[in-house]
Amino acid sequence: MIKKQTMFAFFASAALLLSACGSESPESGNSGGSEEAKKLDMGTSAEFPPFESRNPEGEIVGFDIDLANHIAKELGYELKITDMKFDGLIGALQNDRVDMVIAGMSATEERRKNVDFSTEYNHSGEMFLTAKGSELKSLEDLEGKTVGVQLGTIQEEGANAIVKEEGINFEIKALDDSGALIQEILSNRIDAAYMDKQVAKGYIEAQDLDSFDDPTTSSPGMAVAFPKGSELVDDVNTVIEEMEASGELAELKKKWKIEE
Repeated sequence: MIKKQTMFAFFASAALLLSACGSESPESGNSGGSEEAKKLDMGTSAEFPPFESRNPEGEIVGFDIDLANHIAKELGYELKITDMKFDGLIGALQNDRVDMVIAGMSATEERRKNVDFSTEYNHSGEMFLTAKGSELKSLEDLEGKTVGVQLGTIQEEGANAIVKEEGINFEIKALDDSGALIQEILSNRIDAAYMDKQVAKGYIEAQDLDSFDDPTTSSPGMAVAFPKGSELVDDVNTVIEEMEASGELAELKKKWKIEE
């Protein structure tokens, strides 16, 4: 009887030891007492090359993505990127679904009513894209035509302002992404697309399109957007300012062929 009790105690002790060892497994999150990396949730809209788009492997890449990764690294965060429709980004910030947005977003006064912005990191301006050989060469030529814009963008606001302030009456067709606008031009369903100049240049080269500049443009530059009152604003501004001073921001623009 004593022998059986001894054996039972041995196996019980062994089981407790194995259980204790199991609690130290990598899946348990135990890493020798080190703190778990802080998470930084970022929203973007991957339909805006060269700032953000998906490569052939489906990965989100671009100038803004490199910028976001650098910011996260400098501030000690682990970056998580969520791709969504552009017109839903402000709402995602307001509902605290993301901590910041980097999506080629212009820091307009209207948007500043709802979110906070960092210092501007890029300014491109706007232009109109047309089919190759189009006779549209100026704002006046758009009278009675159909102009496509990306939904929720500063270009949508700008197109409406041109109709109202310049007195040039054209129909505005808003679509979800810039790629769809190009398909509308190639299919002759719109006469022109109004978009960020840097983005437009990429499409001009890839699709052999014609274009002309918007002479009325006075849009603000692109900036990182945050929920109102976010404590991240000052820290991100510091990183952007350091990148400007060191020339790293200019090198990043050179990498993605961004001209101002």
